[in-house]
Amino acid sequence: MPARGRSALQRWPKSAQIICTDQLQKYFEYTPLSPGKVSIGLGVPRKPIRLVGDPTNPRAVGSDDASFDVTDKLKSFAEKTLPALHSISGYIFVKGSPSCGVSRVKVYLDNGMPAAEHGSGIYSKMVMDKYPLLPVEEAGRLNDPILKENFITRVFAHHQWQQLVKEGLSAKKVLEFHRDYKFLLMAHSPAECSRLGRLLADASSIDLDKAANEYIASFMKALSRHATRKSNSNVLMHLQGYLKKQLLKKQKESLAESIEHYRKGLLPIIVPITLLKSHFNSFPNKYVETQRFLSPYPEELCLRNRI
Repeated sequence: MPARGRSALQRWPKSAQIICTDQLQKYFEYTPLSPGKVSIGLGVPRKPIRLVGDPTNPRAVGSDDASFDVTDKLKSFAEKTLPALHSISGYIFVKGSPSCGVSRVKVYLDNGMPAAEHGSGIYSKMVMDKYPLLPVEEAGRLNDPILKENFITRVFAHHQWQQLVKEGLSAKKVLEFHRDYKFLLMAHSPAECSRLGRLLADASSIDLDKAANEYIASFMKALSRHATRKSNSNVLMHLQGYLKKQLLKKQKESLAESIEHYRKGLLPIIVPITLLKSHFNSFPNKYVETQRFLSPYPEELCLRNRI
């Protein structure tokens, strides 16, 4: 995978700017995309807006003046922008924004009372509807190490799939992709890992494009589920099994102990993973070497040190 992938961004809080510019900039090419306050008529200083009406199809209107409606301008901006987003690998939006929030955006009823249900920003919803595979996250949530690690994992996986599509899909390439991501997929959803394996096993008898589209849609959805300590530990033990004939008794006990301590929350996952990598360096295994679970993104990002 190339060192740099494209990721669209919005205006961020300072903490998110540090994460994205200091920690991730080496690996991502950022494309600043945002419905500008002038381009959609918010003016200077910016007029505050909020979502009003049906949470599934709200309108963006002025917080102090409901007659000030920028819904159509936001949608027009999205329609002009969407074609240029086909090559990006991830999108970082603004939390809670009536134009750019991913979810849990406050929606108000026509009488001014908060609606029971939350919605998504006008612009961000159009992006997500157009590109359902696209990994998205809100800038403020990147301060959570688990959410950040999950988002970056999805971005790198999505980018690799984009490269396969660009080069031209084949049954062999899709099978290799599944092979490489098998243990990572197992950590996020064992059931989907098995189901998708069966889907590809039957791919020779069905249309490749249809099978590939179904596969990647389910794959990205599965990765959006957070792997648990229990599911990760299960994968770690599976990988440990590839070393059962190579390791000495004390080495096996030390590795098993590190996995158990991780499962109990006493250690970050990087500890047993580092041990596994060290052992596989001594006893190479071609199948294990392909597994993205061990290296879903560059180690320099250190995203597993706190989870």
